[in-house]
Amino acid sequence: MGQAVSGMEGSFDIVKQRQVELVQRLFVRHQGELRGWVLAMLPDFSAADDVLQETFLTVTRKAELFQPETSFVAWAGAVARLHVFDWRRQRGRTAAALSDEVIEQLWCDAAASAGDASRADRELTALEGCLQSLAPQARKAVELRYRDGHKPAEVARRLGWTAEAIYVALSRARAALRECIERRLLAEGEPS
Repeated sequence: MGQAVSGMEGSFDIVKQRQVELVQRLFVRHQGELRGWVLAMLPDFSAADDVLQETFLTVTRKAELFQPETSFVAWAGAVARLHVFDWRRQRGRTAAALSDEVIEQLWCDAAASAGDASRADRELTALEGCLQSLAPQARKAVELRYRDGHKPAEVARRLGWTAEAIYVALSRARAALRECIERRLLAEGEPS
C-alpha cells in the first residue's frame, strides 16, 4: 500500500510539473502583451519590469489554478493587475500616473479584447493624436483628472472653474475623444 501511495504522489508531481511548464511557456509567449498592459498602468519601465517578474513568480507558484481551456492572458493579466495595485499601494498615490478607476477600466477593456493588442496600439495612437486636438483647457482638465488622478473638485480648484463646469467639460471631452478615435480608426479601415 505504501508503494501505491508513493506512486500516486509521483504521478501528481509529474502533472503539477507539466502544468507549471505549460504556464511558463504561455507566459513567455504572451509576455509582450502582458508587459504592454503593465506599462500602460505604471509610470516607468523599471517598475513595469518588477511587476512583470512578480507576476511570473506568482503564476508559476499558482500554476495548478490555471484552467487550460480558459484565457491565459486574462488569468495572468488579473494577477498582474493585482501586482500593479500592490506596487501603487506601496509607493502611495504620488507615484501613480492613473487613478485606480481608470486602471480598472483599462484592465476590463483589455481583458475583453485580450487577443487584439494591435487594435489597442492603434487606439492608443489615435488617442494621443486626439488629445492634441482638444482645446488647451479641456486637455488640461482631462490630464489633471485622468493622468494625474485628481478628483473633479480638485481639477475645478486648479483651473478656477466650478465642479459642475468640470463635469460638463470632461463629459464633452470624453465624447469628443471617442468620436475622434472612431473617425481615425475608420480612416485606417478598421471598424470601431
